[in-house]
Amino acid sequence: MKRSSLVLAAVFTASIAGSVYAADVPAKPVKKTSPPPELPFFLVNDNRLTYAYLFTGTFPGVTNLTSRQTVAFTHFDAWAYGTNFINLGYSKSSHSDPAVPCTPVLAIPTGCAGRTEFYAVARSTFGWNQIFDTKAFNLGPLNNISFEVGADVGTENSYYASDTRKLLAGLQFQFALPYKGYVNVAPLIYQEWTHDGYLQTGSQFVPPGLTGLPDGELNYHPSWALEINYYMDLGFLPAELQYFAISGRAGFYGPGGTGGPGPYSVPASFNTTVQIESEPIRLTFDASKAIWGEKYSHFVDVWVAYRYWKNKFGLDDSNPANFLCYTNGVNNHTCTENSLYSGITVKF
Repeated sequence: MKRSSLVLAAVFTASIAGSVYAADVPAKPVKKTSPPPELPFFLVNDNRLTYAYLFTGTFPGVTNLTSRQTVAFTHFDAWAYGTNFINLGYSKSSHSDPAVPCTPVLAIPTGCAGRTEFYAVARSTFGWNQIFDTKAFNLGPLNNISFEVGADVGTENSYYASDTRKLLAGLQFQFALPYKGYVNVAPLIYQEWTHDGYLQTGSQFVPPGLTGLPDGELNYHPSWALEINYYMDLGFLPAELQYFAISGRAGFYGPGGTGGPGPYSVPASFNTTVQIESEPIRLTFDASKAIWGEKYSHFVDVWVAYRYWKNKFGLDDSNPANFLCYTNGVNNHTCTENSLYSGITVKF
């Protein structure tokens, strides 16, 4: 109480003194101050181009390993309420993974061009700390919780004319790692639609008694997904070697049934299972920082990674009845991909 009284007395005395002073001294013009500059809409706006080379890729039913070259554009931005991520890619396989009209499962004619594929991935988050103007979701290593929505689309000129659309929604939990690192964990639900020509009505791969799909459109039921990604500078290295970082990602996608919609039926062997699409580790060398200094950090990155994709497109790699994954009852190792992956990324 004493402290409060003294504060009030001081404020009151100061106000009286100010009034007396103002009465005795001519008023000075008030200098107008400029309002603080407005923050930009995008707090971060990052755009990059990548060229990458996959050494030993696979595609279900294509019994030869194939290399694959990819050119991709990546955009990331952060704004007042969240983040946006977009990745657009174009890839080209070698002759071992032929484009239409070649038939990869039956034979690989000579002179066939490799398949090409276009894909797009988009993810947006809306942070709870930002939406509710609080720090309640910043606890220990947890930096934020966000709503997350996203979509994947992809199309290619393979014999089966695969065409995929996927919608996802859920939450993202962001955790801090040492050396300015982070790990994001996103439990999601997702819905997928795909076109695949090998299950169309009349296809040799649809056994008698089953209808197949008149237009090849598969409609999977909603399922669960878990997406994880991380990044960390190797800040524990000596100063003269602090040009390296590690990162990675993994997506786990639950089974979505056979995809046979309504009255149409497809082989039970195509009942999807959990697929793991991942790049567990990528080692990045900050070439621009090493050559031109800290000011140009991550303008040019050179990297090498390991790619692991188990049960590609949900096809069960452990089911001998699946003719794409097995040849004459023997696993042909086309439904799981293990490969080194390397490339260069340039910021602009």
